[in-house]
Amino acid sequence: MSLKIAGAPCCWGVDDPKNPYLPPWEKVLREASKAGYKGIELGPYGYIPMDIIRVQQELSKNDLTIIAGTIFDDLVSESNLKNLLKQVDDICSLITKLPPAPKEEGQKFPTPYLVIIDWGHDERDYKAGHPEQAQRLSEGDWKKMMNHISAISEKAWTQYGVRPVIHPHAGGILNSKMKLLNL
Repeated sequence: MSLKIAGAPCCWGVDDPKNPYLPPWEKVLREASKAGYKGIELGPYGYIPMDIIRVQQELSKNDLTIIAGTIFDDLVSESNLKNLLKQVDDICSLITKLPPAPKEEGQKFPTPYLVIIDWGHDERDYKAGHPEQAQRLSEGDWKKMMNHISAISEKAWTQYGVRPVIHPHAGGILNSKMKLLNL
């Protein structure tokens, strides 16, 4: 058995597409290819453009496929739900039109995936690695977040056939085994 490892723009420091100091997305794809990767995530919403032709050209030029799109955002605030669902539409409509990575023997779910990450919170970032000290969500906020994740997941799967997956992230709410078991 062999493992296929994909990269992500975060490996190049890409975390917030509004950061003016990020490397150009074309450079990230070129360097990912030179490093031997065959697959990469889109990175945070807005980093790699939603222009199918430009993205396909760069992927082809660098012999890469998109493995997943990523939502890295506030999953709790009710006021952000409309934005989250727009991201699902934009991301999934792009990644389902790109050539998929070849399905490997024994691979249960083919690419692409939609990676869902709760955006880090300052009050939790400072406690990263110390879950017993981290601020907890109220029961109401936990339910809101679960409803939002369900809405994102349902839309990705039923409308696009894209498998949603959760990525636990330091400084986020979903960062421990217990939290993941409560999904």
